[in-house]
Amino acid sequence: MQWIAPAEKDDGAASLEKSLWDAADQFRANSGLKAQEYSGPILGLIFLRFAEARFAALRQRLQAAGATSRRGPRVDEPAAYHAEGVLYLAPEARFEHLLTLPEAADVGGQVNAAMRAVERDNPQLAGVLPRSYNLFTATLLKALLKKISEIPVTLDFDAFGRIYEYFLGKFAMSEGQGGGEFYTPASIVQLLVQVIEPYHGRILDPACGSGGMFVQSARFVAEHQRNPAAELALYGIEKTDETGRLCRLNLAVHGLEGDIRHGGNVNSYYDDPHDAVGAFDFVLANPPFNVNAVDKERLADQVGPGRRFPFGLPRPDNANYLWIQLFYSSLYSHGRAGFVMANSASDARASEQELRQKLIQARTVDVMFAVGPNMFYTVTLPCTLWFLDRGKAGTPRADTVLFIDARHIYRQIDRAHRDWTPAQIGFLANIVRLYRGEQPDFTLGGEEAKAKLFEVFAAQPSTRSDDHPSPRGRREENPNLTLPSPPGRGAGDEGAQHEGTRNITYRDIPGLCKVATLAEIEAQGWSLNPGRYVGVAPGEEVSDEDFREQLQALNEELETLNAQARALEQTIAGNVAGILGV
Repeated sequence: MQWIAPAEKDDGAASLEKSLWDAADQFRANSGLKAQEYSGPILGLIFLRFAEARFAALRQRLQAAGATSRRGPRVDEPAAYHAEGVLYLAPEARFEHLLTLPEAADVGGQVNAAMRAVERDNPQLAGVLPRSYNLFTATLLKALLKKISEIPVTLDFDAFGRIYEYFLGKFAMSEGQGGGEFYTPASIVQLLVQVIEPYHGRILDPACGSGGMFVQSARFVAEHQRNPAAELALYGIEKTDETGRLCRLNLAVHGLEGDIRHGGNVNSYYDDPHDAVGAFDFVLANPPFNVNAVDKERLADQVGPGRRFPFGLPRPDNANYLWIQLFYSSLYSHGRAGFVMANSASDARASEQELRQKLIQARTVDVMFAVGPNMFYTVTLPCTLWFLDRGKAGTPRADTVLFIDARHIYRQIDRAHRDWTPAQIGFLANIVRLYRGEQPDFTLGGEEAKAKLFEVFAAQPSTRSDDHPSPRGRREENPNLTLPSPPGRGAGDEGAQHEGTRNITYRDIPGLCKVATLAEIEAQGWSLNPGRYVGVAPGEEVSDEDFREQLQALNEELETLNAQARALEQTIAGNVAGILGV
């Protein structure tokens, strides 16, 4: 199936974002610094502007309340702000104070002092805010402060957050390959969140980067009329200290807090600072792909049932199946995981195939998405989205996996970059809900997503044969049937009810989606590559782009096999040398 959405025209919000970015780019050009050197200070000032907008609004309310209170106004009590989830800003820490500084003043030193004051009065931000403003001239800082002051204080919480995320994405592009280590495009994260549905519970991201998984989870909860701070507990691990601070700052921008362990010697391969085994309702992650040189000897005591690597260690020097097992083992008995993974992991052979088979036979793999190229700012290769559900073992879909080919569904942003529109994300997520027997939810995507779902799944009668039952059993006979909510998702969380959608049921659509049984998957060598199952729509041919993707995937697999062969050669050579006493 092909659905290419047109690029959206510039609007007021996009114009503001572009104007701010142009100012930041001038900052870079005139400072001579690299992106990683100026990105933190710029994000810190955007954060301070946002913090002051929330602070000023609450200060006004406290002043009004104090006029009629025996206690008098509490406008200078940090606790009064913390009780409302708002940061307290001392006079010297306020954006307006910095904006009025003369160029003759030590502007860089004053901004550094402002950041220290914010951390002093808000301990949850200790060690997070940048303090390198003395690297910049007063003229540059004054120009940047003036530009950021153009962000209207009337912008709501979400609008400020989107500006922040826009800058994260632009910095990721500026930093090249390294930017992908901290930023996952919002549309990818939105689909992950829409599929796992984190209404409430504990969320883990063991490679959390700048915290986009947490932010989108909170947005999902807020869009369903709940308070994210009350519903979600956020836990992250980030190896790079600078990126960990960026994550904590991102959470603060969105009014969130989390237990983020970062820097030092914290490494998710070897360390488990959150005691994650069986402890989380949800796992969301975009881990680094194809990492080698992991010291597997350090992991030997973490292998086996009930441990971090329950299925064993892969023989190749590749960490993909270490990550996959970490995600699996961190889930409690009804938990869900959604993560990004290299295409090669879906078809990997030898010991990785053995591990994948064990995972599939555990009745945990729920949904697999094929994603086309150019969806990431720094990597052009396609990828796969994996979804695990440890609660599906006791459901009628226990012996099935849903495969979705989303490679031809996208919006072309520019020549080199793609994303998904809200309607496309809503459409794809609702395919999963139909498969699970849940009612569709068009909170994201609205009428456009609803119309597309009708067009595809209600246009003709089901073609499912009797020997290929619905994953819920004979769902067609009872379209109103719904599964009970698994723990971690409350009653009524199965998706918003929408009139006119109750008779839409899942069916296989060639070129788009296919429910495969475990027997079919076994016949394919336990492959989880959606392309092996979904096929092409009648009348369609394999495109040049598809051929390139297949060639890239084959080349990636060849590189993996070559690495395995080299490792085997070294092992054989070592054994022969030992026998011969050489």
